[in-house]
Amino acid sequence: MSIEIVREFFKQYNKEDDVMEHEMSSATVELAAEAVGVIPARIAKTLSFKNKEGDNAILIVTAGDAKIDNKKFKTEFGHKAKMLTPEEVLEYIGHGIGGVCPFAIKNDQVKVYLDVSMKRFDTVFPAAGSSNSSIELTCDELERFSHADKWIDVCKGYEEIEGAK
Repeated sequence: MSIEIVREFFKQYNKEDDVMEHEMSSATVELAAEAVGVIPARIAKTLSFKNKEGDNAILIVTAGDAKIDNKKFKTEFGHKAKMLTPEEVLEYIGHGIGGVCPFAIKNDQVKVYLDVSMKRFDTVFPAAGSSNSSIELTCDELERFSHADKWIDVCKGYEEIEGAK
């Protein structure tokens, strides 16, 4: 089970007990926000795209209220955004749709990027390998634990939220 793999991954940081398993599904931003008890924007959704060569994946972690801006994506990565199929998600990432996260990734060639849309918050809630799990992390922890390549700006549609931190 992916949640167990993610929990095992977090042992190296003494964070395995911080992985939360919810009674209800957290497979969508709205469900995750309800399960955790926060506004949807604080859910850190992990989106999976094909890399430029089409032979691997890149993950982009964004705030729950953000949407990929195709023009910004193409400027950053040099190709059009093309999401992975559910089968490719399992092949490259190892976590099923609804539980995709930037931790304990099956293929170590997958690159992880963090979108600046999350920097509005002190903590965010990415999934933890299953469709009913999450973990609360600071943006610094998310960067460190996901082994992110860098922070990028490829989203639109999110608002600065007064008192969001």
